[in-house]
Amino acid sequence: MNLQQIQTQLGCEVLAGGSLQGANIEHVCACDMMSDVLVVEKDNLLLVTSLTTEQVVRTADIVGAHGVLITNGKQPLEKAVQLAKQLNIPLLRTRLSTFEACVQIGKLLNL
Repeated sequence: MNLQQIQTQLGCEVLAGGSLQGANIEHVCACDMMSDVLVVEKDNLLLVTSLTTEQVVRTADIVGAHGVLITNGKQPLEKAVQLAKQLNIPLLRTRLSTFEACVQIGKLLNL
């Protein structure tokens, strides 16, 4: 599954970042505590969160996440959007709750 499929299925708005078709997503980390994300040791990761700060983008960069999905229709801070553009990290937004977004992504992953 790639970010383009997630964007289509969840009706996400693309706020920043690189190609949505290139990165293969195999794992999802849904978390609002970035310190917990830092210990995740998975490749091909999508970070799902309701946080809107630039620390989310920095954490995604550190763990090598292929993208960030912000939930609950929240608008990320402009600094976060600019950092995602600078680091070429796809930044998406959905109106779905974190739980609903994860359920939909799980269906895409056939979990």
